[in-house]
Amino acid sequence: MTFSQTKADAGLVKALSGMVDSGRISHAILLHEDDGGGGVGVALAFLQYLYCRNRHDGDSCAACPPCNKIGKLIHPDIYFIFPVVLAGSSNSEGSPSEPYLVKWRELLLQNPGFTEAELYDALGFEGKATTIGASEANDLIRKLSRTSLEGGYTSVIIYLPERMNPTAANRLLKVLEEPPAMVQFVLVTHAPEKLLPTISSRCQLFRLQGDGATQALRYDDSGLFAELMDELLARDFASALETGERLAALPSRDNAILFCKFASEKMRRLFLLQQKLSALVPDADEAEKDWASKCRKTFPRKALEALDRSAQLIRRNVNLKILFTDLVNKLFLSI
Repeated sequence: MTFSQTKADAGLVKALSGMVDSGRISHAILLHEDDGGGGVGVALAFLQYLYCRNRHDGDSCAACPPCNKIGKLIHPDIYFIFPVVLAGSSNSEGSPSEPYLVKWRELLLQNPGFTEAELYDALGFEGKATTIGASEANDLIRKLSRTSLEGGYTSVIIYLPERMNPTAANRLLKVLEEPPAMVQFVLVTHAPEKLLPTISSRCQLFRLQGDGATQALRYDDSGLFAELMDELLARDFASALETGERLAALPSRDNAILFCKFASEKMRRLFLLQQKLSALVPDADEAEKDWASKCRKTFPRKALEALDRSAQLIRRNVNLKILFTDLVNKLFLSI
């Protein structure tokens, strides 16, 4: 897959290709996409550019042997990891995702911009809990201990690393702390704030500009989010509860869900600002910068969990007044 076949904007392509051209390649790249944003396709395009023997005009040639193999998803030195339904012991031998690689490749070849739901539907996991477990990490470590089959880079694409259980995350962290030579990691995430901070800090983060975040931020919340943040930071619980009542009185449940999505995207921006990644939030306003400087470093993560949970409960017809009162209370305790 070439960069021209992906959804990556010109700035991202220039940054990724520039790393390869300069020879200053971060051993771990974290691509933050909206669901269905084509992050795995961009990861493949980056690796194809890295492996390509005849790069030109900022893109891979799509014709040399490495490009041919990557385009067909059969390069022997590129491994894929993605969440699956775990069965048996978490310390069992072998990769739990390996039995599903054929279906993974079929979906990726047909639709590089697949959504998480489309992946689980293709793998037969719809409605089931999926995880990246310890046995996956163990298998990866064994693979990385071997030399590459074609004498160049060995690469790993991890889709949704935020789905790693704690054991898998800590084992991956050890590899990222002391990466083997000629090993390239590309992680594709929907929620970088849910990763271990020690993992995200060892990756170079790039944001794929998609429609999801843009649409969420276009929602007109009539200033309710800003009011709520100011009240929470002022420790004015009574006023925050009043704002919660106004949220419960939104015209419809769809509006309530849209507010949760809007607030979630705001929390992701606060997370990036707190992580000193302001270049990824170039349009941040003074209020966002002020909130990021005043709230706890753990607040965006906890707030996102509460907002995600609230959106799920709204869809289940939970009483909105009770729901938003509970949400305000959780935000107040965690800020």
